[in-house]
Amino acid sequence: MLKDLQPKINTLLSDSTASTEERMQAICDFLKESVTHYDWVGFYFKNGDKEELKLGPYAGAPTDHIIIPFGKGICGQVAVSNQNFVVPDVKAQDNYIACSITVKAEIVVPLFVNGENIGQIDIDSNTADPFTEKDEELLEYINAEIAKIL
Repeated sequence: MLKDLQPKINTLLSDSTASTEERMQAICDFLKESVTHYDWVGFYFKNGDKEELKLGPYAGAPTDHIIIPFGKGICGQVAVSNQNFVVPDVKAQDNYIACSITVKAEIVVPLFVNGENIGQIDIDSNTADPFTEKDEELLEYINAEIAKIL
């Protein structure tokens, strides 16, 4: 199922008439519309030389978390660890930053350009424990493709 999304993802990312930001926004919108357990989809990027992440394109409810310090929350931890982080139950995480009371699970996958972690894709789900290896594979694929246009 998730692998079936790759052709459309490739089409969205190869649209040379759209800016990089517009293509990433299209990916967020497409994922939120196409995957029932993706309730919020967004990108965070390293904010210049600062030890913090800054919100980029996203689809879903507005968030107050525009800036996230490295090490804080799931996104901030991924900025430091350079590893995927799948959280089946956000209530069980001590270092979780609540974006919405409806969020039950989260997955964050780092985005590398030339071996450097420059950002991440972040998915919130209102469904408990919905993420599988297939989600990780899809998000890793998307980030690898986005790295090519950055």
